[in-house]
Amino acid sequence: MAERIRNVLFLCTGNSARSILAEALVNHWGHGQFRGYSAGSFPTGRVNPLALELLTQMKMPAEGARSKSWDEFAVTDGVEIDFVITVCDDTAGETCPVWPGQPMTAHWGVEDPAAVEGSRTQKMLAFRKAFRALEHRIRIFLDLPFASLDRTRLQHKLDEIGRQPPTADNAPAGC
Repeated sequence: MAERIRNVLFLCTGNSARSILAEALVNHWGHGQFRGYSAGSFPTGRVNPLALELLTQMKMPAEGARSKSWDEFAVTDGVEIDFVITVCDDTAGETCPVWPGQPMTAHWGVEDPAAVEGSRTQKMLAFRKAFRALEHRIRIFLDLPFASLDRTRLQHKLDEIGRQPPTADNAPAGC
């Protein structure tokens, strides 16, 4: 009997860059066993164009990407979320909504590429750095032996992933 799809919600304040990248990465690398979502506490209302450009360059799913409020997921008749992962330090410090069910939570802070000042090249390099950090952590997450981990051990693993260096030399570079 096939396991149900595990849903992962990535949170960031604006939901315009890091959480969007993480959503796409889970949808790409999750191979139908995981489904990524993203939202923000104070969504900007638009996805950063450099995030979309990078996803396209990396051949990652970007269709339907939109900046949205976390309130969309804090409803009893919504998507059942299994994991809620914050990817920015500001959101990690906020009081989150009460999520239906009992999703596991973790913080995997990544520097905000949208905050980088400078040339277009410098900005794109910041987006690539965030992408690599997220991809590294997400691939570790997706490789966890979920069936053999109890909730306490799984929480430990989630927290451990968040302590991975933000940029790893051995991080996969995408497709």
